[in-house]
Amino acid sequence: MGIPCLLVALIGSLLGQPAPEPPPAHAVVLVMLDGLRWQEVFGGADERLLTPRFAVDQNDRARLLERFGGPTAEARRAALMPRLWSRIARDGQAFGDRLGPEPAPARVRNAFNVSYPGYSEVFCGFADDRIKDNRKVMNPNVTVFEWLNGHRPFAGRVAAFGGWDVFPFIFNAERCGFPVDDGCSPVTFGVVNDRIDTVNRLRADTPYRWGPGAPFDALVYHAAREWIRLNRPRVVFLGLGETDEWAHEGRYGDYLRAAHRADALIADLWDAMQAIDEYRGRTAFILTCDHGRGGGDAAGAAPEQWRDHNNKTPGAEQTWIAAFGSGVRPAGVRSGLAEVGQDQIAATLAALLGRDYNAAQPKAGPPLPGVVGGGPARRPED
Repeated sequence: MGIPCLLVALIGSLLGQPAPEPPPAHAVVLVMLDGLRWQEVFGGADERLLTPRFAVDQNDRARLLERFGGPTAEARRAALMPRLWSRIARDGQAFGDRLGPEPAPARVRNAFNVSYPGYSEVFCGFADDRIKDNRKVMNPNVTVFEWLNGHRPFAGRVAAFGGWDVFPFIFNAERCGFPVDDGCSPVTFGVVNDRIDTVNRLRADTPYRWGPGAPFDALVYHAAREWIRLNRPRVVFLGLGETDEWAHEGRYGDYLRAAHRADALIADLWDAMQAIDEYRGRTAFILTCDHGRGGGDAAGAAPEQWRDHNNKTPGAEQTWIAAFGSGVRPAGVRSGLAEVGQDQIAATLAALLGRDYNAAQPKAGPPLPGVVGGGPARRPED
């Protein structure tokens, strides 16, 4: 909040009037950490999974406990994702905590609990039963990103960067009208420079651990960070995939380290954008996942099912959502609320920008309750 806004708030307080709502955000970044469970987000490292069965030997267990352990869920989660939790405590909020006496759970609405249906639900605001697996078919639905790109203030200022070669299909790159990077191909769109060219060479020269369509997060992130600095988009998607890949391998220590690295990358992007006048104090971040994993409080769930996610894995429908920055009401960890859905993120993203997505797409879920504090929505053409 700048000095003029502080003065207005102070005068209003002295006169017994409520402080004015902050203006909508200028830019929103949606970051998705593929398959990162709410259990780790809210509870930190699970000691029960630090075993040789999940590729953690005795020495590694000691190192992981020293780095990510703690006597309480709050201490463990702060050790695992310290920057996320410092932002939420300062000026954000989070949904999906099922640990407390008054939970505020979150879930996917689709019936499949796999990636393409989950991403499509988040991007479009509704589940589509025609999208039930990860096959590379062009999404027939329009995402909130494509919708925003069709309006004057955002046209040509939307971009997506993700570590999976299915993202061009989820966004429908043939139709959507904005660049979609899959983390594997060279970045040649928009303004590029030597730094991006270096990332392009690293992409070409770095072997794939999980197949040719799933790069390491660093190869996605550093291209995205530099491209944002050069091109100044207003609506950005960033998809980080290592958490899901390490989990499928059953390597719990590497899964934790990937979450910790992702936390650092998100903080780095926030700091980099805050160093730019156009974004400083005018940017909001939304963080979430595309699906949950096994385990947790679901009926029939077992801790060892943390590796898996599908419609036969208890708990894989359970997710989490966090938001912070411009236009987000500071509320910390939400509690005592009815279950929210991933289908509410698209409308929330648009509302943070002052736009009413539900008017254009009635099938979309409404904005998340109590998140947006940015005043009335503007017309799409404004």
